[in-house]
Amino acid sequence: MLDMIMGVGLLILFFPIMLVVGVLILIFNKRPILFLQQRTGQFNQKFTIIKFRTMERCDDSKVHQYTWDGQVPEDFVFKTPDSLQVTKLGAILRKYSLDELPQIINVIKGDMSFVGPRPEIMNITKFYNEVQRRRLVVKPGITGYAQIQGRSDINYGMKIKYDLYYVDHISVLFDFKIICKTFLQVLRGKGAY
Repeated sequence: MLDMIMGVGLLILFFPIMLVVGVLILIFNKRPILFLQQRTGQFNQKFTIIKFRTMERCDDSKVHQYTWDGQVPEDFVFKTPDSLQVTKLGAILRKYSLDELPQIINVIKGDMSFVGPRPEIMNITKFYNEVQRRRLVVKPGITGYAQIQGRSDINYGMKIKYDLYYVDHISVLFDFKIICKTFLQVLRGKGAY
């Protein structure tokens, strides 16, 4: 309930910025403005994540080439700076996490929380082992403990380690610390591809 109330307030607060971002995407990158994708949520429930479009091609076919035996490898890194076709505007939006603002709608709908493990692509979570699957016992978040440890610069093993630490130590105070550190990470603009 707190997430929903905060979400409505933040949506009102950030709506002018979201409107400007949407118009800029429309002018420089054309349609679609939003990127919608199926993700795995709490208890393995699927939902549609909403983001501003930052790439030339909005498909996740790159992930279909992976076939793992029993689990997602710890050294797996899904995003690398060279592997993405990010637009010039998209690079700026990603650097400062402005592409994530529409996820406030996901929070209001109850699909996500402000803090939690980042929602994963379904074609990756289907390979989770029992340990990796534990990150799905809480709602996914717009930010999380793994994000303040390096955003996109950490491998999957470290991401899971940080996500499970969050699951085991979840609290309002911990969430507040993560949100504060997220703002610092975003201002630095490091580790976002």
